[in-house]
Amino acid sequence: MIGAITAGLLGGGAPPSPSVSGGTLYTSGGYNYRVFTSNGSLVLTGSGSLTADILVVAGGGGSGRSRGGGGGAGGLLGFASQSLSVGTYTCTVGGGGAGGTLGSAQGSQGANSQFGSLTATVGGGGGAEANSNGGNGGSGGGAGTGGSVGTKTTGQGNDGGLGASDGSTYYNAGGGGGAGAAGGAANSTQGGNGGAGSSTYSSWGLATTTGQNVSGTVYYAGGGGGGRNAVGTGSNGGNGGGGNGGATTDQLGVAGTANTGGGGGGACNTTMAVNGSAGGSGIIIVRYAA
Repeated sequence: MIGAITAGLLGGGAPPSPSVSGGTLYTSGGYNYRVFTSNGSLVLTGSGSLTADILVVAGGGGSGRSRGGGGGAGGLLGFASQSLSVGTYTCTVGGGGAGGTLGSAQGSQGANSQFGSLTATVGGGGGAEANSNGGNGGSGGGAGTGGSVGTKTTGQGNDGGLGASDGSTYYNAGGGGGAGAAGGAANSTQGGNGGAGSSTYSSWGLATTTGQNVSGTVYYAGGGGGGRNAVGTGSNGGNGGGGNGGATTDQLGVAGTANTGGGGGGACNTTMAVNGSAGGSGIIIVRYAA
């Protein structure tokens, strides 16, 4: 939590604070929030320094082609009590990865996000095509049947989930990992559910109307649900913008929600090959005392 800058100048006056611009400004509960949903710059002018907390979320991974694994969520990192001096801080917001297609069966990894010189968050891993491996990333992509899960970046997310098959009637893929939980494993009736995102920054989401609001709690960076090969119960995307898996004949999965870092959901592939769905773009939020 950011504390007020204490008085320290001769005469009891408060130390100088720079003027701040850039992003979309929200004010709530004694804080200012600067929200970046696309590339931009936070600019501090004047004199002094600013103490700020910073949330950085990368783009989510796309799901795999056909009965593909769910895309992994973009990596999520929070930086507390950062001292920012006068200057310009570049904000790079990662886009979501594309879904797998005939020429590129595995979903694409999401793009990294970065604030200034802080360590970048890693884009979510793409989900696997049938019978292949999930991609690595901030959170890992879900595995196809017989494949291995995509792995996380330590401190930024969780691994994807395993696929499941009996070799004749069901071929279901794993869910993508989320910032708060690993992707779910598939079973005989559906693809694995996407891993839940993080609710650590729920108050930020409520103040800025960003993230995914689930019954009053806001999540970021949920994994995409895994695909399946038969009509039935579709998988659920993880809270935090993860897309649901398809449930009806040759139905596309749902794309990850923009500016959450959510992974794309896998398709229901029953009679023909179906492309994967895209991951959601990331977000950067800078919070400081109003």
